[in-house]
Amino acid sequence: MQLTPSNRMRSAILPLIVVGLSLFAVGYSNSSNSPNQAPAAKGPAGISPDQQKKLIHQGKLLFDQTPKYARDYVGNALSCNDCHIESGTAAHVVPMTDLAGQFPMFSKRAGHVITLQNRIQECFARSEAGKPLPLDSPQMKAMVAYIDWLSRNQPRTNPYPGRGLIKLPPLMGDPTRGKTIYVAQCAECHGISGEGVPPILPALWGKNSYNDGAGMNNPAKMAAFISYAMPQSHPGALTPQQAYDVATYIHTKPRPKFNEAYKSY
Repeated sequence: MQLTPSNRMRSAILPLIVVGLSLFAVGYSNSSNSPNQAPAAKGPAGISPDQQKKLIHQGKLLFDQTPKYARDYVGNALSCNDCHIESGTAAHVVPMTDLAGQFPMFSKRAGHVITLQNRIQECFARSEAGKPLPLDSPQMKAMVAYIDWLSRNQPRTNPYPGRGLIKLPPLMGDPTRGKTIYVAQCAECHGISGEGVPPILPALWGKNSYNDGAGMNNPAKMAAFISYAMPQSHPGALTPQQAYDVATYIHTKPRPKFNEAYKSY
C-alpha cells in the first residue's frame, strides 16, 4: 500500500510519540535524572528542600512545555526543549548542564555582562518570539532552579565537555540544494511548509517558529545543530555541507520579527 503524505507524517509521528513517552517515563523513574526523586540542589535561603524540589520540577515542565506553562511570555509554539533537546541534557546541542556556573558572563550580543536570569529573558524575547520573563516571576524562579539543578555536579573549573554546539568548518550553503535535502530528509516531520506539528515537532519557519533575532537564525549555528542531531531518526546522517545547505534554505524562509525594544537582551 502506498502511503499518502499525511499518512507518512502520521506514521513518522506515532513512533516519536511512543519513544517520547517512554523516555519521559524512564526519566522519572531514574533518581539521577528526575527532579522529583533526586536530591535537590541547594536553594535560596528560606526555601525548604521539598519546596526547592517542587520548584525544580516546575522548571522542567516549563522547559519542556513552554507555551503551556509560560503562555503570557511566549509568542510562538516553541519550547526550550526544541533547541536544548532531552530537557536540556543532550550534549553538543546547547545543553543546560554546567550552565549555571558560567554566569555572570559578558554577552557580545547584549554588549554587557549578563546573569543567568538575563540569558533566560533573552531566550524568551528571541527564540520564543515573546517577551522577557520578569525577574521575580514564578516562571523565572522555576527555570533558574531547574538549570541550577542540572548544574549541581559540575564545578566551574571543570567545564562540561558537551558544552555548546559542535564545530563545523565554515562552508557556503546552497539553498537550492538545501531545499532538495529538506524535502527528502526533513519535511516528513517538519512539513513541506516548515510548520511542524507543535508541540511534538517544532516549526522551522512561519509564525510559530523563532524570530529573526534568535541564535538559530544564524545558518552556521543551525548547520551545527542539524549536523549533530538531525534527522531525528538518523542523527549525523548529513554531511557538514548538506547541513549548511539545509540551514541556508531554512534561513531564506519568513519568520517573526525580533522586537527591538528587547535588544539589550
